[in-house]
Parts: sequence; structure tokens; C-alpha cells
Amino acid sequence: MSVTEQIHYDRQIAAWLLFCAVVIFAMIVLGGVTRLTHSGLSMVEWKPLIGIVPPLSKQAWLETFEKYQQFPEYQKINQGMSLDGFKSIFMYEYLHRVLGRLIGVIFLLPMLYFIFRRRVRPGMMPKLLILFFLGGLQGLLGWYMVKSGLVNNPHVSQYRLTAHLGVAVAIYAYMLWVAFDLLFPAQAEGSQVAGRYARWSLVLVALVYLMILSGGLVAGTRAGFAYDTWPLMGDSFIPRGLYAGTPGWLDAFEDITTIQFNHRMFAYLLFILLNGFAFLVYCSATRGYARLGVGLLVVALLVQVGLGISTLLLHVPVAVAAAHQGGAVLLLSATVFISHVLVRQQVTT
Repeated sequence: MSVTEQIHYDRQIAAWLLFCAVVIFAMIVLGGVTRLTHSGLSMVEWKPLIGIVPPLSKQAWLETFEKYQQFPEYQKINQGMSLDGFKSIFMYEYLHRVLGRLIGVIFLLPMLYFIFRRRVRPGMMPKLLILFFLGGLQGLLGWYMVKSGLVNNPHVSQYRLTAHLGVAVAIYAYMLWVAFDLLFPAQAEGSQVAGRYARWSLVLVALVYLMILSGGLVAGTRAGFAYDTWPLMGDSFIPRGLYAGTPGWLDAFEDITTIQFNHRMFAYLLFILLNGFAFLVYCSATRGYARLGVGLLVVALLVQVGLGISTLLLHVPVAVAAAHQGGAVLLLSATVFISHVLVRQQVTT
């Protein structure tokens, strides 16, 4: 195979991975909408193969609704819900699950095609298999999360929800990195800048990812509803009752006041670090993808800050809160991009 042919095939595979990443991004946002509309427990069965077919007749809908009525969410929260009301919440969860299956198809079939046509460059196959394995794990983890809410307390575990979100975002970020490897080979341009900031960029990727996990805890405990003021939480910047439980460290995961406070402090820290990092790289890089990357990073950061504040002040409306979750993933995308630019440049130094 010639170098020109391999470059062409690399671009094909990268385009496929980027398309998959876009669909995963939509999946993450739809998952947020499903949670915000309290739809996640409407499907009380897990049928990986035949679950793609929804109820098609009135009798089928009634039978599905009767199964839902046997579980605590209906009995304790949605008692008296009409069939039409059930259809509304059912469809969000149904579409979420169908999209998950679709992602499996649009990943597996092209991957097999590229493998059999011998278009996958050496060293790339293990990365594709890791992505496929993580996708299967994500499906199992989704049902494990739902099961935590089909009990006496009809709310999913914030730990399982955060893990489910975390794996989805990890798949997305790693998929972007693999695609960028194929699209942007190592180059010497700006390598001095890269050597100086590459490691810091990876730290920032990790911090943005942890910030998203922090948001998962906020979502899982509904901590975003606790204080709808900003910059104060209630009547003070530091609210009363932080880490007041026993043991205190557990409040970081289970106390809504502490969880929202930590999420805010994490946001302030990232705002300072990302802006400072962007400024330093922009001043050091004279041209190329480094400047483009920091520009995208700053724009994504400012949009995300605006969405986060708006979500609080407007008391967590579905559209704004879902956009805030999507904005977090876009911020991670920009951070991954600039980090990849710097790391790949460093390879040649």
C-alpha cells in the first residue's frame, strides 16, 4: 500500500470516527433531556435485541403501562398518570436506548469493513477494539443505572449516573483523539511551545473531565435546584452546612449543598486555569492549529459559563440545562483538540 493510499484511508476512518463522535454527543445530550424530564425509569425492562420495537397498538401500550405501574416511580411519584402522559416520558427513554443501539451499528459495521479491506493502519486496531469494548460496557452500565431506580426509592443512584455519564464522555473524548491522530500527524511546527505546555494541556483535559463528573453528581442528587442564586448561594458565598455530615468527606458525594458548592468552586478554578493557559499558548504560538485551538477553547469556556449561570438563575429549565451538559462536552472537545496539537508537536522535539 502506498503512502498516498494510506493517507486516504486514514482520512476515511477519521471521518467515520468523527461521525460516530457526533452521534455520541447527541446521545449525551438526549440522555440529559431524558433525566431532566424524569423519563429514565419509564422502561422497566432491558431487551437488548428486541427492545428496538416500541408498542405499536393500544393494547401493547396498555400492557407496557401496566408494567410501569408495578414499580415505585408510578406508585410514589406519578400516581394517576394518564396513558398519554406515560407515552411522553416513555419516548424519551426509548429514543435514548435506540440511539445507543444505532451507535453500536454505525461503529461495528464500518469497523469490520475497514478491517476486511485492510485499510486500518498498523497500531490502530487495538484503539478501535478498546472503543468497541467501552461501548458494550456503556450499554450494560446504563441498565445497571436504571435498575438502581426500580426499587423502593425511585431515583437512580448518583454514583451509577455519574459513572454512566463518565464512560460516555470518555468514549467520546478518546474517539476524538484517535480521529485527530489520523487527521493531524506529528509535526515540528511550534514544537518549542508544545514542549512547554503539552503536559499542562493533558492535566487540563483531566480537570475538565472531572468537572463533568462533578456535574453528574449535581444531576444525580438534583443539587442544581437547591440554590438558584449567583454568585451567592442563598445569602452568602459560602453556605452553611458544608461538610457537616458524618463522615464529612461523604458530603462531597451525597449532600446537595456541598455538591453544588464544589461544582461552583471547580468551575471558578477551571475558568482561571483555562483562560491563563489559553493566553500563554496564544502568546507563544505564532501560527497553526495552536492558536485555533485556544480560540475555540476560550469561546467554548465563555459559552459554558453563561449556560451554567443561566441554568441556576432560571431554576434548571430542560432546554438550558441540556445545553449546559452539551456545552461541557464541547469544552472538553476544545481542550482535547488543543492538547492533541501540543502533544503531537512534542513527539518531534
